[in-house]
Amino acid sequence: MTGRGTPRRLLQQMFAAAVDSAQPAHCLPPHLPQVARLLPGSGPGRLLVIGAGKASAAMARAVEDHWPGPAPISGLVVTRYGHGVPCRQVEIVEAAHPLPDAAGLRAAARIRELVMPLGADDVVLCLISGGGSALLALPLEGITLEDKQALNRQLLESGASIGEINCLRRHLSAIKGGRLAAACHPARVVSLLISDVPGDKACDIASGPTVGDASSCADALAIVRRYGIALPANVREALESGRGESVKPDDARLAGSETRLIATPQMALEAAAEVARAAGVVPHILGDSIEGEARDVGKVMAAIARQVAQHGQPFATPCVLLSGGETTVTVRGKGCGGRNVEFLLSLAVALDGLAGVHALAADTDGVDGQQEIAGAYLAPDSLARAWDQGIRPRDSLDDNDGHGFFQALGDSIVSGPTLTNVNDFRAILIESRR
Repeated sequence: MTGRGTPRRLLQQMFAAAVDSAQPAHCLPPHLPQVARLLPGSGPGRLLVIGAGKASAAMARAVEDHWPGPAPISGLVVTRYGHGVPCRQVEIVEAAHPLPDAAGLRAAARIRELVMPLGADDVVLCLISGGGSALLALPLEGITLEDKQALNRQLLESGASIGEINCLRRHLSAIKGGRLAAACHPARVVSLLISDVPGDKACDIASGPTVGDASSCADALAIVRRYGIALPANVREALESGRGESVKPDDARLAGSETRLIATPQMALEAAAEVARAAGVVPHILGDSIEGEARDVGKVMAAIARQVAQHGQPFATPCVLLSGGETTVTVRGKGCGGRNVEFLLSLAVALDGLAGVHALAADTDGVDGQQEIAGAYLAPDSLARAWDQGIRPRDSLDDNDGHGFFQALGDSIVSGPTLTNVNDFRAILIESRR
């Protein structure tokens, strides 16, 4: 149908281009010469590399491979299990995601210990990417790891947005919400960020360990009330007393901090759009920060796709509708799912086998939900094939069983760990009207 072969192949090539655009080996090296210039030409100054996130190990490797400065490199980063890569000078620690574990807690404590003795001639290069909130797990004094794990479980199932979840995390952490940068003072801090959050807000990427936070404990308590989150007495005390207040943007200890976005969802969507153009398909980027319930977003996108397919409005065919962001899933069923397959299954039900419409939705880190599956592909005949197997699509959706649904059809997208993360990727390909 296109210069790139089948619809499925084209969609997969677009997803691959989006992921490739955010690979640390491509997007990080151009920023290193500016970091090197911050170090004194001679003297005791050194570069300490720290970080957290699903891409942090690959980012550390990119620093080692392309570092232009004379100063020696050392440091420690923590990444998700299975996302580590070998490094020579930076220690790599693997820990759990999305629920934090003891390995992440120990790594976070060690990172804080490493930065405490630094002086004004030293530079901290902080490598931050999506997933860092769970991986950099160091609770406030008086709060346990078990408290954080229980809270994370509730938040992940509540339907709260990532911004709301990270607001709570910032106020219950000894290292997030600017506290890590404050601990680095008086050293200079340069943070290189790979964004996985809608709006690319630095305070929400790994809950902002090196940036000031304008939100308050009162804001965190409002989120608790909004979603009916149950807090143990010690956690509630930290918020109500103000003991969990984060470091604010005007804090003098942050004066030597600098933050740079090196990869974003928008950049990834633009890379995918180039692949579509090369195949003779017009791309339309609908947004890089779309939020809301995954199944509701699926219904809206289905309505837009139907209007395009049937009436050529607001876009002519062939075209592809691209979007990113981070939807949420309020878990009510007992199936196996993630926000991307939830979106795709809702889209499928709403389209009801509409001819000429294909779609792919996947997480750019290669993990949708808690499964080692990136997402899935949807074809016009997906619902018919499901019915032939005795699978009731609406029942699968009600049970939050998106992975089960698409696995049964052989349409799961399995990429393995991509070693980066610029959030969700959604593409709806609409073939020429006949």
